Amino acid sequence: MKVVLFCGGLGTRLREHSDTIPKPLVNVGYRPILWHLMRYYAHFGHTDFILCLGYRGDLIREYFLQYNEAMTNDFTLSDGGRRVELHSSDIEGWRITFVDTGLHSNIGQRLLRVRHYLANDPVFLANYADGLSDLPLDALIDDFNRRNVVASFVSVRSPHSFHMVHSTPDGTVTAMGAMNNGEVWINGGFFVLRREIFDYMREGEELVEQPFARLIEKRLLSTYRYPGFWQSMDTFKDKINFDRMEARGECPWMVWRK
Repeated sequence: MKVVLFCGGLGTRLREHSDTIPKPLVNVGYRPILWHLMRYYAHFGHTDFILCLGYRGDLIREYFLQYNEAMTNDFTLSDGGRRVELHSSDIEGWRITFVDTGLHSNIGQRLLRVRHYLANDPVFLANYADGLSDLPLDALIDDFNRRNVVASFVSVRSPHSFHMVHSTPDGTVTAMGAMNNGEVWINGGFFVLRREIFDYMREGEELVEQPFARLIEKRLLSTYRYPGFWQSMDTFKDKINFDRMEARGECPWMVWRK
């Protein structure tokens, strides 16, 4: 199946990096988070990608046009540096379509812009470009195929914790403590969509708002609850967390290594 990845956002909460590069190109280890996500899909056999570009899309094009396999693969250098013999390959067999979908477009608009690249594919995959998981993708697709729905997505537990405050009506604090909002399930992306999704979309609408609301009315939207690893890169703190996991070699999203 084709995989549509939304790579055009401004990344305003990651300004330490996104002032100079788009968020999908922020590195986790030696490779951008976008590469990690694409490598995840490729592990399950989905290697036909459509990248919806926007903010600094030129840098994403440039990254793949100048892609250097030797950065993350073993190789032998010989002939005074003139010959590089790779012992493995990251992106062999990948097909990547780069599409300018607008600087300020929302997710729904970006999806409409690439509709004709999906041809007559009855089902396709889609995702944001800033979240990683060890989700068993085949199980998600199987669950989708068993249901008579137009769209499905993964719901994950909220990774954020809050400080719960108890106080009197006049504002005197009587108790305070950390609370993990683990019972709250949120949209984690990893969409599976039938081509009929376009029948429920209008120009300018956000995908998970008006179109999904129409699907909900007709009971044509489902979710796959996944309690395992999922993490997005929304803030600089998230970037640091990813870097620490990669440094420790604790990278559950790297299912291709298992």
